[in-house]
Amino acid sequence: MRKVFALPKRYYNGPVSDHFDGTRFFHPGLPPADKSLLDVLRWKRTSHPARWPQKVSAVIPAHPEPRVDGLRITHVGHSSYLVQVAGRNLLVDPVWSERASPLRWAGPQRHTAPGILLGDLPPLDAVLVTHNHYDHMDVSTLAELWKTHRAHVLTPLGNDTILRKAIPGIVVEAGDWWDGSDLGDGLTAGKLRVTIVPAYHWSSRGLGDRRMALWGGFVIESAAGVVYCAGDTAWRDGAIFTEIARRFPAPDVAVLPVGAYAPRWFMSTQHCNPDEAVQMARVLGAKQVLGVHWGTFQLTDEPWDEPPRLLAEAVRPAECDAARFQALVPGTVWPPLRDDSPYAH
Repeated sequence: MRKVFALPKRYYNGPVSDHFDGTRFFHPGLPPADKSLLDVLRWKRTSHPARWPQKVSAVIPAHPEPRVDGLRITHVGHSSYLVQVAGRNLLVDPVWSERASPLRWAGPQRHTAPGILLGDLPPLDAVLVTHNHYDHMDVSTLAELWKTHRAHVLTPLGNDTILRKAIPGIVVEAGDWWDGSDLGDGLTAGKLRVTIVPAYHWSSRGLGDRRMALWGGFVIESAAGVVYCAGDTAWRDGAIFTEIARRFPAPDVAVLPVGAYAPRWFMSTQHCNPDEAVQMARVLGAKQVLGVHWGTFQLTDEPWDEPPRLLAEAVRPAECDAARFQALVPGTVWPPLRDDSPYAH
């Protein structure tokens, strides 16, 4: 059984701000995404979750190159993926465990094998953790990555408290929305900057700590391209995406969640559906969209293969080029490798 740590009720003790009241984080001008116990009971009582196959697909693991000068993204599964950009290797929300849960014997289990074997990862320069839900912050995986790669973690405020308690010695840099971290060499051609950006979501690791750590996404800027990593987010009023578009260049790639959206009455304030992901992409001006957060862990009611179908349907009325929108399966490499590449499947 995994260790369950007794964590302080407050993960962050910084000053009050327009999205922090001294104890909990919130979305300015919007009601919280919180759902009550009665809401949860209503969902479980009235829902009809689709039955997923035990293993939804065969996975051919990718074998990433040690370094890539340009831009390459390899999908591990769910919201875990490797971003190789401008010679650096960044791993987002790594989860290699069999369950997205604090327990090894209960909770959502993995329906697809990881798209990269843990031992086949290239040297990591940083790990980006968007928030503290168990399908995004997996301390077992993060402990192994710290042991083997010594890559520091970038994450929103308060999550550093959780990680330092769980993984002694780990180096964590925590920041607020719009805080940036340089992973390159200043203003030269080798510059690489990672900025934490808002997301419409929430946080919790257990009882009594709801919204006590911040959540968000990341914008990665480099000479090789701009990548927007949305993390978990709803659409809501769309205002944060307009602001991201105002502050940053249009992303060459936007990695957006397209699953875990049903039923909408329960999920619409915390997870977007494929149609809303297309709206985000249009606001951001994204050149390429890669859909994640589907098909690995059954968190909600929709069939495992519905998100890519709805994504394809959402693209047509939006008059977008369908080739710009791709729902990733584990092991997918974008852009596709040449057949003669030694790193192709």
